[in-house]
Amino acid sequence: MSDSLIDNQTQVVLIDDDPHLRKALGQTLDLAGLKVVSLDDARGLDSSLPVDWPGVVVSDIRMAGIDGMRLLEQLQARDAELPVLLITGHGDIQLAVQAMRAGAYDFLEKPFPSDALLDSVRRALALRKLVLDNRSLRMALADRQQLSARLLGQSSGMQRLREQIGALAGTQADVLILGETGAGKEVVARALHDLSNRRNGPFVAINAGALAESVVESELFGHEPGAFTGAQKRRIGKFEFANGGTLFLDEIESMTLEVQVKLLRMLQERVVERLGGNLLIPLDIRVIAATKEDLRQAADQGRFRADLYYRLNVAPLRIPPLRERSEDILMLFQHFSEAAAERHGLPNRELRPEHRAQLLLHNWPGNVRELQNTAERFALGLDLGLDEAVGEPAEALQENAGNLARQVEAFERSLIAAELARPHGSLRSVAESLGLPRKTLHDKLRKHGLSFNETGGSSPPEND
Repeated sequence: MSDSLIDNQTQVVLIDDDPHLRKALGQTLDLAGLKVVSLDDARGLDSSLPVDWPGVVVSDIRMAGIDGMRLLEQLQARDAELPVLLITGHGDIQLAVQAMRAGAYDFLEKPFPSDALLDSVRRALALRKLVLDNRSLRMALADRQQLSARLLGQSSGMQRLREQIGALAGTQADVLILGETGAGKEVVARALHDLSNRRNGPFVAINAGALAESVVESELFGHEPGAFTGAQKRRIGKFEFANGGTLFLDEIESMTLEVQVKLLRMLQERVVERLGGNLLIPLDIRVIAATKEDLRQAADQGRFRADLYYRLNVAPLRIPPLRERSEDILMLFQHFSEAAAERHGLPNRELRPEHRAQLLLHNWPGNVRELQNTAERFALGLDLGLDEAVGEPAEALQENAGNLARQVEAFERSLIAAELARPHGSLRSVAESLGLPRKTLHDKLRKHGLSFNETGGSSPPEND
């Protein structure tokens, strides 16, 4: 059987080893406006159907090779919700009943009118559409929950970032991630990979800034024996190794202009040529690049190729620095410190008001990574170690919040968000922990755009 016979536009696969009946039934379905693929046997059908194929299988029971019952068993193992309609002779009624109990959608006893076949097929197609719609909704919900668990934060910047990742993950577009050191660029890249249809392929991460200039081309493109001194064996480069999956290229701004030319060619043509070789190797990869610099400015200064910048900048994702989302600081710190305490077998330390003030006033140049390290020190019983980084309180307030009113509002939101992240069985419990009347808490939740979740917060994300 040719895999190209059946695609997602095919609505019915008809299988019968009687050529006359197969032709008649195929014409009936075709005249009804249905796209049909007719086969004389069922061998290989289970592996030929696309994943989540939106169609229906109509098969005779009595056939040479694989009969209808065996086919039903194979298709059920692949997708238990795929509708299978069986055609039976008079002596096969008992067998057909067994098939229904095993999961067949319907059976038709020969001879049957054309309308009976069309009615059953149309009902099965409607059911299949409903099943796939529900499956898609469940997957979308699971993806959103996974994103919320990896990329914590209730700030508008993080909500927008999660929405953008959700919109881009299912596409084939290459992505440029913009973010400061420690902001979580690799976390975002892995989320894009894990939520894509490449999730079962490799995720290959490489930091271009950590590679010596003498080996970066070999690492990325690979080499053939004798390509340069010391190249005794063939080496598969990162691009080729990532085939079928995703390549994450961090600190892309550190690449030399010569390597940038080759990267641009790979992005445009989707082929790679090993050093010292002549063979063009086709690639099926998605490239996610990341930078902490302004590449447009670097291009204007001649340090980065403008054509590569425009090629990469089609789908940019900006990770907001921690100083721009102060309402997330206390919640993240609580998660990191509790995780560190559990890891070290220590009790959770109480976060006192002076600790909260230090955390909110700090500028966080190292972003979430710095926050995680600070939480680790705190869990170990050490000082936060932020005094020198805080500077004058008035200056910090002006930089982080603009004015005192905004700082107080951000502080209040952070306290509530941090308490919501803890497991609570009811909103009453949250209100009691915060020392607020329930109505007041309701008002503040609406004011700050927060919501109550009985399961509490999720585990904090890793950071690049």
